[in-house]
Amino acid sequence: MKPTLKQIKKIMAEKAYKYFHGGDYDVNIIGVRNTETAGVLTNKFDDWITLSYTIDGKEYYECWEATTDPGESWMDSPLSEKGCAILVPGQYRGVYKIAKHGGRYEALCQRWGKVRVYRDSNRDECYDTDDATIQEGYYGINIHRSNPKRPSKQINKYSAGCQVFACPDDFDDFMDVCNKAADKWGNKFTYTLIEI
Repeated sequence: MKPTLKQIKKIMAEKAYKYFHGGDYDVNIIGVRNTETAGVLTNKFDDWITLSYTIDGKEYYECWEATTDPGESWMDSPLSEKGCAILVPGQYRGVYKIAKHGGRYEALCQRWGKVRVYRDSNRDECYDTDDATIQEGYYGINIHRSNPKRPSKQINKYSAGCQVFACPDDFDDFMDVCNKAADKWGNKFTYTLIEI
């Protein structure tokens, strides 16, 4: 079930995360990891990426199908010998900028700061989120799209830990707002990952 803005604001307040409302296009980019899957590797886009902001005092809220977890392909064959990267829930202030994902197309890329990831190396059918495996660094945990032409049903190789939109049209709408935000506030974005 899609998270509501009310739910998101409540969690943001409980976690003492910054919720931006400084003016037009002061965006809040919030990923929502679906806890109903109980950490099982579904290989589906069953999470959400949300965007909230105001224009002339009117509040806007968008919620799109996405994944905040890596796909089955990279869980089976991690890029790192320490295991596949799974982003740790938290607020990553000013970490992202509009840049080329993989040198191919504009996305929000981890360029301005470190993020925290769990490392899952046992290749089972679950996302293992053991605090003892957490690492912090620059891992290229970007926010991008899957297939450029049509919505995707399976994550597979589209995410090795990135936050990925299922539908390219949704991603285009997201980037349109992000570009307007960058024009007004600068090319520096905060991403927050929560669980519901």
